[in-house]
Amino acid sequence: MTPLLVVGVLGLIAVPVLWWLLVTTEGVYLGRRVVVGLYDLYAARYDKIKGFDPRNELLYLGLAVLGALRGVKAPLVLDVATGTGRLPLVLLNEPFFNGRVWGLDLARRMLVHAARKTRGHGDRVRWLWQRAEYLPFEDGSFDLVTCLEALEFFEDQRAVLAEIVRVLRPGGILLATRRLGRDAKLMPGKALREDALRGLLEALGFEAVEFKPWQMDYDYVWARKPGGSITGRGNTLPLPELLRCVRCSAAALVEEEKRLRCTACGAQYPIEGDIINLHGAANHGKGEIVNHE
Repeated sequence: MTPLLVVGVLGLIAVPVLWWLLVTTEGVYLGRRVVVGLYDLYAARYDKIKGFDPRNELLYLGLAVLGALRGVKAPLVLDVATGTGRLPLVLLNEPFFNGRVWGLDLARRMLVHAARKTRGHGDRVRWLWQRAEYLPFEDGSFDLVTCLEALEFFEDQRAVLAEIVRVLRPGGILLATRRLGRDAKLMPGKALREDALRGLLEALGFEAVEFKPWQMDYDYVWARKPGGSITGRGNTLPLPELLRCVRCSAAALVEEEKRLRCTACGAQYPIEGDIINLHGAANHGKGEIVNHE
């Protein structure tokens, strides 16, 4: 076999492998940094690539969430892996939604676009730059937590779901998604089968787990935390009363000009525009940023 032919054969092999690694599976087998880097790279074009349409978003997403929150006068919602704010935007634009939404993501450029799209909604929406394996909130904070088209991209799905059940109130609701079809088969160990995901959710304490059709490539996954009924009682709590320090886990944050400061360990979290930077924490007395990946 000639060298030129060898190069051609290797190229034929490499192209589909690279496509699988970077496009089909969006970098998930290459680690968290690659996944985040790809989302940041496409942040400005993400909405156009996905083809979001406001009417369809309300019909196929917003109404389902609003139905789950029926009877809750002022719900508090957390959207994990919020991206460019798909779920917060559809809720905030709906006049029947009288709650507040927190959006959390590790791709900062995605959050920048989310914040820009929702700027007219004031403090009804907050954006957090932070990883999903540690949700920096007090136990039992939220009436509903969503995690759309994201579970398969986390390094530790169990850790993320355990955090979600922790921050849900008794009776609180989880809305997640499960990838289907050909792409799911190309993500072994990441896109879980229905029985595996159901078993994981039930092992973590969720009940009433249901899988319902949503999109061609995804099912809805509904589940509930055991307990009473959700009330929306934390909708008006001040920012520091909901958040915990990422470094020491203390509920000891105070809001100062353009930052949050932990009175227990001294960590400082900048508020950069509309985004609260919880992904880095300042060393006490040093002003250095510690990366929590």
